[in-house]
Amino acid sequence: MPAGNNSTVAKPGSRLRELGLVLPKPPSPLGAYVEASQVGSLLFISGTLPLVNRKLAVSGRLGASLSVDQGREAARLAALNALAAAQEQVGDLDRLKKLVKLSVLLLTTEEFVEHAAVADGASNLFVQLFGPQAGHVRVVYGVHSAPIGTPVIVETVFEIEIASV
Repeated sequence: MPAGNNSTVAKPGSRLRELGLVLPKPPSPLGAYVEASQVGSLLFISGTLPLVNRKLAVSGRLGASLSVDQGREAARLAALNALAAAQEQVGDLDRLKKLVKLSVLLLTTEEFVEHAAVADGASNLFVQLFGPQAGHVRVVYGVHSAPIGTPVIVETVFEIEIASV
């Protein structure tokens, strides 16, 4: 994938508005950690959940009570919460240059194997916002247990524009 000029690509905040999407309220930590940490031009966002109005919007286990489509939507909601946390940290989504890495943890049955299809709910949202040329790396895990029974946790690392001093 060639690096270079992506000036013709809309900024993520603008694309979000064009898509008619509204970010939820930024998530709050469930423990002794912070939601976001910046190191140089990288912004690390803690694992975010599929929250609406700071309440879990989807619960259950993939492969048991949740379908792949329900999981995909939960991953999309968790990705929106990651964006809300990023905006809270940097002030303007248009400072996000690209998604560098996406990690997705899924609460699944032992037999569940459609992890990639569920994680695409988050990946596809980020591709819509940053464009396909700004690709990201990704890892997806199936887990036996997750905080507050969430079926999906999305963890992100963004490259950001450094604010001028």
